[in-house]
Amino acid sequence: MDLIFGDPYWLFHPIKFIGMLIKRLEKLLRKIFKKREKIGGIVLALSTIGLVYFITYSILSMARALNPLLENVVKTFMVFQILATKSLDVESRKVYYPLKEGNLLRARKFLSYIVGRDTENLSKREIIRATVETIAENISDGIIAPLFYIFLGGAALGMTYKAVNTLDSMVGYKNDKYIDFGWASARIDDIVNYIPARITSIFIVIASAVLGFNYKKSFKILIRDGRNHSSPNAGYPEAAVAGALGIQLGGTNVYFGKPVYKPTIGDEKKSLEVEDIDKTIRIMYLTSFVGICIFALVKFIINF
Repeated sequence: MDLIFGDPYWLFHPIKFIGMLIKRLEKLLRKIFKKREKIGGIVLALSTIGLVYFITYSILSMARALNPLLENVVKTFMVFQILATKSLDVESRKVYYPLKEGNLLRARKFLSYIVGRDTENLSKREIIRATVETIAENISDGIIAPLFYIFLGGAALGMTYKAVNTLDSMVGYKNDKYIDFGWASARIDDIVNYIPARITSIFIVIASAVLGFNYKKSFKILIRDGRNHSSPNAGYPEAAVAGALGIQLGGTNVYFGKPVYKPTIGDEKKSLEVEDIDKTIRIMYLTSFVGICIFALVKFIINF
């Protein structure tokens, strides 16, 4: 369903509900914990995660009480909403196609919807780099990590993972506003993504081999540069992709007007090209296929 429909704009997405919940709780908790923002942030993270799990589990329990078939339908719909493979493709190609046409203004505009950095003054090379980095990181955050938690604890745990991910994307910044209030959300996100990010990078190496990219270099750069990132997790899938394509990622980005230097990842065997976005999307699709096959195999062995 995800590969066919993606995330239709007309369909209310559970992540929108989670986002609304976070906004309301943040507003309330900032009033309660005016001078203790870190504590307020901890309460925000724990209450959001707990509420999302409780609500999702309750919906599934009510569906099961009515009819087991209904429970399966609801589960299927939830898993469809949790995964982001098709939408990552669609949103990335909104940057890819304008770049091919030489329309940097349009490419910057659509890039701003999927990255946290400032995009107004990015060059063509920087737009390509930002897009490749975002796809690579979200192979873990948007596909393999949700699958990992779905296979561990079903739709309820998968939706709870998305709550953690949404918390990090909304309040997990290191700026003046969120350095304390978003501390807990960022740390929890780091913890829950620790294993999935490393699993994802191995799946990327496998996918690169099947696609005919440089899988040996992918593994080499993964081992060498996986830690070259401000995030303890994002560098691993980015390193695997950089090695597979023979490109260099990382460098200086601007966030809220302030330049932030990130260590480089990979060797610059060639200059970044627009087609590197398409290649990364292909890696994303095959990595998701490798992931679901391996998780399903493990599940089958455990249940056998």
